[in-house]
Amino acid sequence: MNAVEIAAAASALVEQPFDRNNFPFEFLEAFGNKETILKKLRSGDSNKSDHFGYFLPLAGITTVKQIRESSFDIKATGRLNRLYIELLKDNPEWATAARCEDLNHFMARLIFCFFAEDTDIFHQDELFTATLEQMSARDSSNTHEVISELFRVMHTPLKQCAPAKKAAKAAKGRKA
Repeated sequence: MNAVEIAAAASALVEQPFDRNNFPFEFLEAFGNKETILKKLRSGDSNKSDHFGYFLPLAGITTVKQIRESSFDIKATGRLNRLYIELLKDNPEWATAARCEDLNHFMARLIFCFFAEDTDIFHQDELFTATLEQMSARDSSNTHEVISELFRVMHTPLKQCAPAKKAAKAAKGRKA
């Protein structure tokens, strides 16, 4: 069903007197659920724990995978929020108007890096996270320096990176 058909069916449903026993089935029917599904639901033979699945398309969710991914997004957002709070706790000056924009910019860069890992923009699994783990001290005392250097390198135009790579290769060749 398209949006116009759904709107028409929902409008017709609202105009009818409310029938508490049939409303759930009529509601599902208004959104395009087939009669076979409605019969199964009316009979009560189906697993009641699956009934919520019929409402997922109403929320724009068409697969269970999207639910699972959403829960991962929720966990990631919670972790970033905890990081934000800890950063403010350890650096209260970042909460001031003068520094707030810097903290938000930093968090946006972190979010981009995690997104880039998830979407293979970096062309290697967990490149940002693995680099942080490899280059940071065990006690994380230099993590801020590692992140700063990673951001600096990512901000460097490719034209400037190419000569540096050539010079590094040449220096390696001379040592061998």
